[in-house]
Amino acid sequence: MQERIQRFGGYLAAMVLPNIGAILAWGLITALFIDTGWLPNKQLSALVGPMITYMIPLLIAYTGGKLVYGHRGGVVGAVATMGIIIGSTVPMFLGAMIAGPIGGFLIKKFDDTFEERIPSGFEMLVNNFSAGILGAILAVIGVVSIGPILEWASNRLGDFVSGIITAGLLPLADIPIEVGKVLFLNNAINHGVLGPLGVAAAAANPDHRAIHFLLETNPGPGLGLLLAFLFFGKGMAKLSAPGAIIIHFFGGIHEIYFPYVLSHPIMIVAMWAGGIAADTIFVATNAGLVATPSPGSIFAYLAVIPPGQHFGVLLGVAVGAVASFAVGSVILKLYPVKETEEELAMETTPTPPIPAGLPA
Repeated sequence: MQERIQRFGGYLAAMVLPNIGAILAWGLITALFIDTGWLPNKQLSALVGPMITYMIPLLIAYTGGKLVYGHRGGVVGAVATMGIIIGSTVPMFLGAMIAGPIGGFLIKKFDDTFEERIPSGFEMLVNNFSAGILGAILAVIGVVSIGPILEWASNRLGDFVSGIITAGLLPLADIPIEVGKVLFLNNAINHGVLGPLGVAAAAANPDHRAIHFLLETNPGPGLGLLLAFLFFGKGMAKLSAPGAIIIHFFGGIHEIYFPYVLSHPIMIVAMWAGGIAADTIFVATNAGLVATPSPGSIFAYLAVIPPGQHFGVLLGVAVGAVASFAVGSVILKLYPVKETEEELAMETTPTPPIPAGLPA
């Protein structure tokens, strides 16, 4: 069982981790240039949407297809994913991780079946048209099918979160919240479900605060997860964690840690541990914020904490970070991230000698 989990996680990591540099670039641009960023700039913030919607999912899809069937598989996988992107309203990292390998697999099966039946001299023509036709079919399927499915899933997830909170089991609401977050439904959950509930609760509270504003925006669990990768991860996940920590905790861009969970899905348990622990503290101390912190950085938190609430809010953030770090560290020891072939090759490649006469 452990070997299967590691193999599956290793394959997902091989799709996501080679593209971490692009994800960090997007996170840095977002943290700097959005309206609530460190250096707001309308012109440069125009990069944010296209990069997260198109560039990164297509890179992941190409990488996944390439793992299955080289460049040809990567191309078909990327074309198939474009349909899923157009058919959805949220960044399609998960769709890319599914469609990329499927596109590569299908074109591989086509080539295996018809390779010996192609007349001599027609190989290039058949190869180009087969990839184009298959990619077009998969893209059309993605457009007409994925959008409605995602909308339905988002609505049901929101209903589930609302039902748990109404039932008085608020800490358990973190389970669907974290699942929704790593699937990039965080804005739908926060602004579509928790935001309206928080506004209503704050209006009825003499202190004008609500705990709902803390549930999805808490940067603590994400910080703990990234620290676990920093100390106990391997390869690109470990090396990129420091930059991700800055972008997540100080920049408030939670999306930066979602690929770390997608590349190693069992780490969602660490996020649940951190979120539930933090929410328990928030409930016990009757903590709340006066508005949704945007983006969800520690600085935005400090700006919307009402007087007398700093202890409960900051304790919850800290406990969430400690819990997710502790659980994440254990998981990474038991089920370590499998390094990609590129990372292993870089580690085993000797440093070339310095030519004579040049300074060391």
